This record gives sequence, structure tokens and C-alpha cells, in this order.
Amino acid sequence: MKVGVVQFKASTNKENNLQKIISYISKAALKNVTLCAFPEFMMFYTRSSQTPKQLANLAETINGNFVTTIAKAAKENHIQVIGSFYEKSRKQDRVYDTSFVINQFGKIISTYRKIHLYDALGFRESDKMVSGSKIAKPVKTSLGKIGMMICYDLRFPEMSRSLAIAGAEVLVIPSAWVKGNMKEDHWITINKTRAIENGCYVIAPDQVGNIYCGRSLVVDPYGKILLDMKKKQGIGFVNIDLNKVKETRKSLPLLKNRRTDVYSTLNA
Repeated sequence: MKVGVVQFKASTNKENNLQKIISYISKAALKNVTLCAFPEFMMFYTRSSQTPKQLANLAETINGNFVTTIAKAAKENHIQVIGSFYEKSRKQDRVYDTSFVINQFGKIISTYRKIHLYDALGFRESDKMVSGSKIAKPVKTSLGKIGMMICYDLRFPEMSRSLAIAGAEVLVIPSAWVKGNMKEDHWITINKTRAIENGCYVIAPDQVGNIYCGRSLVVDPYGKILLDMKKKQGIGFVNIDLNKVKETRKSLPLLKNRRTDVYSTLNA
């Protein structure tokens, strides 16, 4: 199965970004892509000067114009799409950072609200966002069973392991990884580690430009980097073979070899 990974620099203009996204979906479809994955914050770039109220006013519901337009493009191009948006919440002046999976018929088959907010290294996402309260179950697609994470979630191995145990064969992680000291090294190392320790593919589309480092990645279940988009905007293409997941998990049975009967003795 062929995957399209989009790396681009989102502007502060929601409508301009939406037109870019629709164009990328059309281009991916022309390459016979099964699934097209977009980065975190694809809806628009939020400057630090933007107030929580201003962000909340620009956010939408899952049935709003932004996601609905993308779903229509997915249906018209008969392609699956994974992306993210700022979702309105019930908490005043706070939004969810939400990802979604749309199938080739334009139906939203899964959503996930980011549970680990980036309150680290000088940033406080919780000043403008509210965290989700649950991990979305892996969703079955023609690409395989997909587990959803978002950016900072990568730093918490419990989450990817939980998704793998629940059946995920591919982890898709829309991201906007902030530049900084050793940050690209962290990004590459963590993506490779999550693939290796769970014997799964990792697809991590990232924002580039503004304050973000780019380097969108696809890593195979044995830790080989199949795609590194460096700093360029555009679409990268990779073929995914689920047999690789089965073979890796058979020859390196990390999930099977876990000693869950012993781990709890640490608290005894």
C-alpha cells in the first residue's frame, strides 16, 4: 500500500491552508496513494501572541467547514486522509488538539484528542488547550490497524505500547515538533524507538518552517527510516507492507516476551 506524507508550512490563514490541503489530497490521489497523512496544526499556525479566546473563536467542531471540506475531497479522490484541527471544547477559551481518520468514502471513522499537552521546554499548550481523556482504539483501514498519537505523545512510551497491544500495526503521529537544542535528534531517535519497541510502522508527518523543524519520517518495524523529508515542503511517498510487521513481531517478539506478571512486583 502506498502512503503519502505531507510536510508543509501552515500560515495563519485557515482558508489558505485548507486550499493547500485539498490540493495535496488531489496530488496524492494521482499517485495512487491509499492514505494521505498531514501534520499537526495544519488548520493554521498559532503565534504566541494569539490569545486563548482568539484561538477558541477560530476553532471548529468535527462537523464544521474545515473537516467537512477535507472529507468531501477524500470521497471525491477515493483516498483515506489523516489530519488534525483545533476543535471547540466546552471549556471557555480552550480547544482540543484533535486528529481524525477519514476513509475513502468521506466518512470520519476515528478521532483522537491529544492527551499529553506540550507543557515543557518553555511552552505551555495548556494555556490555550484542554487535553483529551482517552486513547482512541486502533481503527481498521485498508492500510492496516492504525493507532493515533499526536506529537508530544511520542515522548510517552506507555501510549504507543498500549496501542500496539490493542492491535495497532501502524502508528500515525501528526506533529509540529518545535526547533531547539537536540530537538531533531530527539525526534528521529524517538520515532525509531517507537517503531522498534512495538514492531510497527511509524508515520510521522511534521510541520516545517515557523518554529518547527520538519524532518517528516516513515520508519519500518525494524527501525529503518524509509522516508526523511528534511526541510522541503511537499508530499513524500512510501510503500507499506504489513507482512513486515508480522515478520518482525515473529522474529523479535517483544510484545509476546513481556513479563507483565513481574512488572507489578515493583510496587509490592
